[in-house]
Amino acid sequence: MIRLATIGTNWITEKFIDAALQTQQYQLTAIYSRDIHKADALAKKYQVKTVFDQLTQLAQYSNVDVVYIASPNSLHFEQAKLMLENNKDVICEKPLTSNLSQTELLIEIARQNQQLIFEALKTIYLPNYQLIAHYLPKLGRIRKALLNYCQYSSRYDSYLNGNNPNTFNPNFSNGSIMDIGVYPLNFGLGLWGSPNRICASAVKLESGVDAHGSVLLNYDDFDVIIWHSKVSNSYLPSEIQGEKGSLIIKNLSCCENIIYQPRIGEKKEITLKQHSNDMYYEAEEFAKLYRQRKLDHNGLVYSLLSSKILTKIRKQTGVVFPADQDSVI
Repeated sequence: MIRLATIGTNWITEKFIDAALQTQQYQLTAIYSRDIHKADALAKKYQVKTVFDQLTQLAQYSNVDVVYIASPNSLHFEQAKLMLENNKDVICEKPLTSNLSQTELLIEIARQNQQLIFEALKTIYLPNYQLIAHYLPKLGRIRKALLNYCQYSSRYDSYLNGNNPNTFNPNFSNGSIMDIGVYPLNFGLGLWGSPNRICASAVKLESGVDAHGSVLLNYDDFDVIIWHSKVSNSYLPSEIQGEKGSLIIKNLSCCENIIYQPRIGEKKEITLKQHSNDMYYEAEEFAKLYRQRKLDHNGLVYSLLSSKILTKIRKQTGVVFPADQDSVI
């Protein structure tokens, strides 16, 4: 069994714990939170005896193989670095770090210490995402793709009322492209790789982060358009258009429903049944890499490319984080 510890006590941490336990390949052995009461509450739910409110204690704890990090984006780099340097493998929520320089350095630290670093890019490990990749040749020559993820943040009203929640605070490397846009971006990069040109625009809040924006990824003979927002909801599906047909995708982050519409002929639903917890497959993928000790895995290619494009997008839109001060963007 893989001995698992977690950093963070929010809903996504619980969802990953559930997914990991459902694979029957993990044992939850420790929980960390800056607030020991939150750590105690989560530990009680999962019947875990060991809790920490000091990161160094978790890093030095011997009864842990891998640490899952679901803290604010700006903390990912330092927390992952500490764990890697203390012989812990790391699963880190997206985005892996605040910028490309940090991502490159973190991957190098993992290699130097012979540890696994794995970004929790759940979408690319889903069976329905693999199905989409399999269906692309049926569409003929790809001409257009609209990848759409717009979700009104539960913290936006607090921001409008004069507060400064993490979600809209540049000190935490947050904002729409980092929290929401990363899903359609990774979706497209996983299918088509690095674009030839990027054109990004965004509307910034007074706090300095982007409220919403659009990104155009050009691949010479076709374009991928990304819509992302944390201040409005969209009810439109995403779509990939080819000369011979199209794929229509509901909720692209989890690939909930997929329709194949040939240019000539009847449309049909091709959705595969997936596990009810869409983080199950990333947990399963990491377990496979862990058993094989495959440190130089394909996920690192996605992480580097995603971080590179995210950094370029922010440069074009003028979103700057404190974490960028020591990095070249």
